[in-house]
Amino acid sequence: MKPLTHSALILLAFVVFPTLAWGQAKPDRKPNVLFIAVDDLNHWVGYLGRNEQTRTPNIDKLAARGVSFSRSYCAAPVCNPSRAALMSGLRPATTGVYDNNNDWRPVVSPEKCLPATFRNAGYVAYGAGKIYHGGFDRKEEWNEYLKNEGPEPKPKGNDGVGGIKFAPLDCKDEDLADYRIADWCIDKLRQKQDKPFFLSCGFHKPHMPWNVPQKWYDKFPLESIKLPPHIEGDLKDVPPAGVKMAKPEGDHAAILASGRWKDAVQGYLAAIAYCDMNVGRLIDALDKSEYRDNTIIVFWGDHGWHLGEKEHWRKFALWEESTRAPLIWVAPGVTKAGLCERTVDFMSIYPTLTDLCGIPTPTHVEGKSIRALLENPKAEWNTPAMTTFHFNNHAVRSEGWRYIRYADGGEELYDEAKDPLEYTNVAGHTENAKIKAELGKVMPTKNQPDAADKATGGAGKGKGKKKAADE
Repeated sequence: MKPLTHSALILLAFVVFPTLAWGQAKPDRKPNVLFIAVDDLNHWVGYLGRNEQTRTPNIDKLAARGVSFSRSYCAAPVCNPSRAALMSGLRPATTGVYDNNNDWRPVVSPEKCLPATFRNAGYVAYGAGKIYHGGFDRKEEWNEYLKNEGPEPKPKGNDGVGGIKFAPLDCKDEDLADYRIADWCIDKLRQKQDKPFFLSCGFHKPHMPWNVPQKWYDKFPLESIKLPPHIEGDLKDVPPAGVKMAKPEGDHAAILASGRWKDAVQGYLAAIAYCDMNVGRLIDALDKSEYRDNTIIVFWGDHGWHLGEKEHWRKFALWEESTRAPLIWVAPGVTKAGLCERTVDFMSIYPTLTDLCGIPTPTHVEGKSIRALLENPKAEWNTPAMTTFHFNNHAVRSEGWRYIRYADGGEELYDEAKDPLEYTNVAGHTENAKIKAELGKVMPTKNQPDAADKATGGAGKGKGKKKAADE
């Protein structure tokens, strides 16, 4: 028998070792990216274990096949600044984009954003659904974007409590926009792609209104609903700036007066379950496609959500519930299934994607690649997460602590090991001074003025508060 030639040996290696890293297996093709964004999804997903009632089998299945993060945090607890920061690589304090009324486009040029970086590297960029905050889209950043998501069905009768909107619908799953968004992205996965693709799929649910077909409500019988952990008077040790963000006299007072707290929890759980179904459809389509083994999946929520914890509803605060959201990475040839307990924020997504895809990371990007954690979830990592809400209000989250400092100097500090529900503010304890000083070093020393205030000569701040309250 003649010895194998060099070319034959290489061919045999590709056949025997099909899961080699992309650069070895397909030297002429960069990995694709499936970029999945979910609106208002907090840590009520199965793999995080925060709420035993939630049902997210598809998200949990995705987490089980890659690296999922148990301590992952948004750059801002508001849709617009969170997404603008993640997509541009620039933190809110750098741009002045702090709230939903801030048009980020004048201060962030298109070439700085993720789609342009990938297109310049030879990718085709597709997008559907909510990637940037509605009203401030820049859809020309993509090669192709879903133009019309279609109408949403309306509920009959009672539609919630005040601004907290929820109701079951008499319709089919496919009657909602998210189903059509998933369909559009699934079609892209079924098509022959001549270039590597960056496919962005932005799901709206569980953003309010939590209006989904009745069958999703039926999965969570009202009599079985448990309220989220809470204690009376939880805001007594919170400084005035934090209480002002919580607005206990607003949504929470209305929910208590209505007697429908459990109904609202049921609606949120139903909307999460509906979202999970669409995530499953999308991942199933990828798995059936020719791109399964050469596609990075990154799954993220834009921020968390309160449902009465700390007498607060919605996002718009700097506590655990409003800042923590899921983060899952599946990168063939890099990730192995595992849970990472290191603390990261979503500013890491941009540089990690470029790192994994062999694309130079633009110099303006402020986050750090977490590729080392994808390769080894237990690797050493000493960079805390940081979240900003409005001008010069910051929270820093390490594995053991959360430190909040407001623009007026008010402080909160929580020992997350002993007090994971953040009931006791220990910022005033003298023995914690060193901890505050160390975490405080992470906070920015320069904070740009509110972009809306700059644009309107001071009128933007009030407008921003109104817009945030409506979201």
